[in-house]
Amino acid sequence: MTTMIQGDQLRAIALGRGPVSKAVPTLSATTFQLFTVSGGQVLITALWGVVTTAIAATGGTLALQVDPTTGDTATVVTATDLGTNDAAAGTVIGVRDQGDGTTDFAESGFALRDLVVPIGDVELVGASGVDGGITIYCTWIPLTDGATLVAAA
Repeated sequence: MTTMIQGDQLRAIALGRGPVSKAVPTLSATTFQLFTVSGGQVLITALWGVVTTAIAATGGTLALQVDPTTGDTATVVTATDLGTNDAAAGTVIGVRDQGDGTTDFAESGFALRDLVVPIGDVELVGASGVDGGITIYCTWIPLTDGATLVAAA
């Protein structure tokens, strides 16, 4: 049987550009710039993580925020303790709607979808006691002609 559409072409049709990834090999109580948006707004069509070094049961949390160049910083994923039961290396991290108006990180959760991001940064925020490492991936499409999303330097 002939394959008319290759895997990368199908992914581009369904999810847009990417995936773009940013590794955070050592999590700590700091803010990590993951992705930088320039030239206009983009739509993140999928965002997820993969644990690279186990996140132990230490009580630290991770949150996700959008920090625009102009406007207010907004929390997108509420601070979540991923190490309650140890998140082993290789574990996929997605999100779950908690039914209370918040979205939390979750092991084997859903990809975060349909996030409009203005010019600025997408950031991972660590809190005291968090450890381990993670790589965050995203796919995206430009909403404004000339808009781009790249892994932060």
